[in-house]
Amino acid sequence: MLRSAESELTAGTWPVSGRPAGYPFRGAGLLARVGPFAAIAIVAEASLALPPGPASAPAAAASVAVLLAVAAAFLLPWARLPGWMQVLVPLAYTGSVLALTVAAGTTSGVGIVILVPLIWTALFGRLWESACVVAAIVAVEVVISLTPVAAPDAVIARRVILWAALGAVISVATHGLRDRIRRAREQAAELQDRLREASIIDDRDRIADQLRDKVIQRIFAAGLTLQSAAMRTADHGVRRRIEESVDDLDHAVLMLRDTVYGLERRLAGRGLRAEILRLCEEGHLAPELSFRGPVDGALPPAARSGFVELLREALGVIGQHFVPTRITVTAGGDAYTAMIDAAPVAGAAETRTAPEFAGLRDRATQAGIGIDIEPGPSSTRFTWHLPSDLCGN
Repeated sequence: MLRSAESELTAGTWPVSGRPAGYPFRGAGLLARVGPFAAIAIVAEASLALPPGPASAPAAAASVAVLLAVAAAFLLPWARLPGWMQVLVPLAYTGSVLALTVAAGTTSGVGIVILVPLIWTALFGRLWESACVVAAIVAVEVVISLTPVAAPDAVIARRVILWAALGAVISVATHGLRDRIRRAREQAAELQDRLREASIIDDRDRIADQLRDKVIQRIFAAGLTLQSAAMRTADHGVRRRIEESVDDLDHAVLMLRDTVYGLERRLAGRGLRAEILRLCEEGHLAPELSFRGPVDGALPPAARSGFVELLREALGVIGQHFVPTRITVTAGGDAYTAMIDAAPVAGAAETRTAPEFAGLRDRATQAGIGIDIEPGPSSTRFTWHLPSDLCGN
């Protein structure tokens, strides 16, 4: 196999990823590639029948002969031929156009088909092949410019027919390239999403291992030590403060666990978690976020979109009177709740009398969602309760 690959490279072949050997003269879609160019060649040769007819019969015969040779070139075993030989096909067609132009008259209007080999190499060839074809076209134009002979009626007819054919080919080819570019971009975006998802999964596993082996075990051990110390003291104030510290440590462990294991295998940018994070970024908010349970998959898409819009409006209204300090979303069983703890801003209106909060209650009720607003000494808690029918249960 290695010797075979080496012999192909030595012979000058140029295999391209995703294309069979011998492309563009072999492989799927051959008829679609060749058909438009073949049609233009046939129309150009047929245009010699327009009055006053061919100016040179030998040149017309030579043009047809070279064109048939070009057609026969597609039968060659291109997979076993050197890659540089592929440029001979558009060059041969350029020679056919030269003979055709001489046969019809150098100002007969048929010379515009000289663009056909250039379009072919631009679509399917390499840069140096296009350079060779351009040089051949320049040479042909120099030759046909030496002896001008005009036949106005035939010139107009040929130009209309051939320019229309060339315009159609260029348009179809351009739109095809645009579609390929669009599909390539979509595939690249999908691949990036998959790579990002794989990276998230790997990072989650790595961080989870490190936290389990080091951080969580130490926090848990510290909590046990504090509980043991609380049992040994008779001072109720000290015991209460130690127990509060233990509760804080337990809460920290829960937050670590939720942060690590809550990274589900989903594409970036999807799920209610990402939506709430985006809401906080839009409002330039930095509250403590806590998610418990299968938050992302608990709501159907329609209910999730409506709930996100409700939270967006709520954060905007709450931000006029309070500073959100904590957002907690819980999903489990038939329960789905969202809580926002917010510290009051100096001079803010009373919660129960502010018309904005009355509007929040009304809109939540219209959506079938229960809402509680509980004022406290240092913060106010806003709680939304979603019924089981909205959760898809």
